[in-house]
Amino acid sequence: MADVKLDISPMYEGERIRKEDLWVELGGPKADGFELSLAASMDEVQDGKVTVIGPDLKDVKEGSTIPFGMIFKVAGEKIEKDLESIIERRNHALLSYISGLMHLNQRYDIWMRLGKSLQKKGVTSWEQIFKPVIELYKAEMPFIEKMEVTIVTDPAKVKEELAKAMEIYKARDERAKGLHDEEVDVFYGCTLCQAFAPTSACVVTPDRPSLCGAITWFDGRAAAKVDPEGPQFAIEKGTPIDPIAGEYQSVNDMAAKRSGGEYTVMKLYTFFDSPHTSCGCFETIGFYMPEVDGIGVVDRDFKGATPNGLPFSTMAGQTGGGKQVVGFLGMGILYYLSPKFLQADGGWRRIVWMSKNLKERVKAGIDEDMIAKIATEDDAKDITALKAFLLKVDHPVVNGVTRKVDGKKITDGWKLEEVTDELKEKVIAYIEKTGGDINIDTVKSELALTEGQFMQVVEALQADGVLE
Repeated sequence: MADVKLDISPMYEGERIRKEDLWVELGGPKADGFELSLAASMDEVQDGKVTVIGPDLKDVKEGSTIPFGMIFKVAGEKIEKDLESIIERRNHALLSYISGLMHLNQRYDIWMRLGKSLQKKGVTSWEQIFKPVIELYKAEMPFIEKMEVTIVTDPAKVKEELAKAMEIYKARDERAKGLHDEEVDVFYGCTLCQAFAPTSACVVTPDRPSLCGAITWFDGRAAAKVDPEGPQFAIEKGTPIDPIAGEYQSVNDMAAKRSGGEYTVMKLYTFFDSPHTSCGCFETIGFYMPEVDGIGVVDRDFKGATPNGLPFSTMAGQTGGGKQVVGFLGMGILYYLSPKFLQADGGWRRIVWMSKNLKERVKAGIDEDMIAKIATEDDAKDITALKAFLLKVDHPVVNGVTRKVDGKKITDGWKLEEVTDELKEKVIAYIEKTGGDINIDTVKSELALTEGQFMQVVEALQADGVLE
């Protein structure tokens, strides 16, 4: 194997590899991919070793997309299991230091591209890339004393190892679910994604894990302990300004500092009022649909259009970039299992549509009385069908959402902006057909009107002198 000198510098972090410059694509939307870090004892790790299971780079066809897995085994006196996620997540930055390499996302969602510039340099093996990565890790995270890497490109083996990795991710998440924000004095911040989203300022709490899904409160604590000047850092919680919306002065101060003053208020448990920033690595997207005054949520694996007409990929561009975007919000899977999930906005009572896969995955966290009232792609593919579904199941958004956290009614329900002549004619025809025997269920099914909307039309007809 020839020695190849790679261009490695933080200045390359954030580089994009476009299709015309693509050599090989790894994981992403078209193939399985994962990254995993495992803590081990010193005698279990052969420092600097790179093992390849499957085709090496020289055997991969130019322009192809292949399944890809990375397993980092690390050892050191200060290494503990809580650091696994942090080491794993740092992969995003360190791989991006290599000119000609693009790394996006995390855990089971990784998407990498190698550019033709690496091919021109004479790179022919995974070892030529990952030996320098091992040295980068040890330089950036000195508590790592030994590291070895296993690269998996054999499709069957990627599936096998991915299944094992999913169990490890699940175990990490299960541990995090037992702790709540009221029980801690410190939150943790993360700015790892600022290379791609310069104003992104992520806050990780027990009840609000990172939107990328890779860092829990325990992970943040472990990282801040061994590397307090690193991208994960402590935030003294203090007394909340607004406990329902999740506003804390310490979080506001952090957001102002880390965003360069672009944001001065950032609330943790709300979708609408100064929401959390979204970088681009989010596992899911929440999107507001004003036509029904409700929120839809979609995961990365859903490839179709949501009821607002947009797929995940289009909304990702509107949601990300480290911005506070009212109407779109990036969220991690684990947040859906939190008792503080969007609690200021009504929580599950405000969710009207979910991609089926996501709904099934987080079903244990959904309020039991709401499970059947939240549509999926099987129930509604557009706004018209969604309205009909929500009317049929009597979803809380129809007549007004009352917050579970404090019993406050926060929406008025569906109202007609204008009572048209067409609507008046439909209501008159219905009243004549029923002889004035009004049944709200048939009003919903035949006229697609709520009780409140129906009464709006009746009142307009009374004002016109048509009805008494």
